[in-house]
Amino acid sequence: MSFDLTETDRLLTTTRSVRKRLDLTRPVERETVLDCLDVALQAPTGGNTQRWRWMVIDDAETRARIAEMYRRSWAPYIEARTKEFADAGVRQDSSIVDSATYLADHLHEVPVHVIPIALDRLPPTIDFPTMSGWFGSIIPAAWSFMLALRSRGLGSAWTTLHLVYEDEAAELLGIPKGVAQIALLPVAYTIGDDFKPARRKPAAEVTYWNRWGEKLR
Repeated sequence: MSFDLTETDRLLTTTRSVRKRLDLTRPVERETVLDCLDVALQAPTGGNTQRWRWMVIDDAETRARIAEMYRRSWAPYIEARTKEFADAGVRQDSSIVDSATYLADHLHEVPVHVIPIALDRLPPTIDFPTMSGWFGSIIPAAWSFMLALRSRGLGSAWTTLHLVYEDEAAELLGIPKGVAQIALLPVAYTIGDDFKPARRKPAAEVTYWNRWGEKLR
């Protein structure tokens, strides 16, 4: 069976990090979240271990408390990043800052928060190959979840700032010790559907063949 490449490529090239265009007024059905997670769970994992859980938060009070943790991290984070850009004499992309600030201000209003969870934690001194495999066993599923959302008219964004207060979030959510929260994915229907491919360098400019620096001729 062949895929419709036009539609497949449109899905893959227009799945954006959605922040300001999340519909904060439209409820998200639990069945829709589960449908998207069923798609996500088809993603590969190391050794096919599938050592993941998915925390879905649609209770308004709980979302508000998670959002408050996020904002506590956001303020010092954006202050530090702004200083880094200024010290380096590099112009910061104001549209991205504006979009990210909007999400921080409105995260509590996003109807659903989803936290991917790994059922083990990396020890403090871990070798890079193990670390790569560990993250590679859950991030593909999270990305598949975001693609499944997009195909159903919903959007999301990959965020990690609440992890500064991971222990506090774990206590709030009853998450046991020994597991690891990986990210926080705000989920909502999108306002409009006219997403376009982002500006990216052509693959030929960033791809090497057989040896570092060797490009296709």
